[in-house]
Amino acid sequence: MPSPLAPVRRLRHLALLAGVLLLTVGPGAAVASAAPSPTPSPSASTPGTVSVNIDPAAAAPSQTVTIIVLLTVLSLAPALLVLTTAFTKVIVVLSLTRNALGTQTIPPNQVLVGLALFLSMFIMAPVLSQMNDQGVQPYLKGEISQSVAVERTVEPLRDFMGKQTRPAELATMVKLSGEEKPASIDDVPLTTLVPAFVLSELKSAFIIGFVVFVPFLVIDVVVSSVLMSMGMMMLPPALISLPFKLLLFVMVDGWGLIVTALVQSYR
Repeated sequence: MPSPLAPVRRLRHLALLAGVLLLTVGPGAAVASAAPSPTPSPSASTPGTVSVNIDPAAAAPSQTVTIIVLLTVLSLAPALLVLTTAFTKVIVVLSLTRNALGTQTIPPNQVLVGLALFLSMFIMAPVLSQMNDQGVQPYLKGEISQSVAVERTVEPLRDFMGKQTRPAELATMVKLSGEEKPASIDDVPLTTLVPAFVLSELKSAFIIGFVVFVPFLVIDVVVSSVLMSMGMMMLPPALISLPFKLLLFVMVDGWGLIVTALVQSYR
């Protein structure tokens, strides 16, 4: 049967063990371990350590933000390239030429778009070369900052659009914007210059399309008159006039004349 003094002996043994541990570690260790350690201030530095102060405002954006910005720019790039180059006028003139011929699906849309794209690159080659030499290459070499690169890259494109924009369309967009009349076209913001440039390109394209339509319209009128005089009212005039329009277009080298007119309109 256990002695009634056994619990007292166990407490005595635990007290002796705790005293030995305190004497071994030191009286300040228990206090240091019990109290929370103070957080060092950012300005304080201890010998042998290096303190670095990071400004949260100057931190680089995260990779997720960078990817989102890149995807946004890539989604807007096709629209900007189409509306700030010669593509609009070229594709409209080619489409009107196909309608004037009376061939609704020949050439196919893929051919017209491809031809318009490469003609636009041919017309814009000097401008693209200036943009690359003034803005892109110096930025890739680390000679200029990003903001300076954007300004130098946009400058040749702005000069191109300014030369091709008609004063009437530019005045209309400036009036609609509600801003003060700029002293020169260099002071016009891109948000006003780009719509004015597109309107000017559409107007020029429709003027060229009218000139293209006139000879084919004459052929349609002559064929319709001949068929009416012969009493062939049930025969579609478009079916008879189509070979004559194709023959005329090939004999005068129509595609060459249209491409020449488009390229010379930018020179």
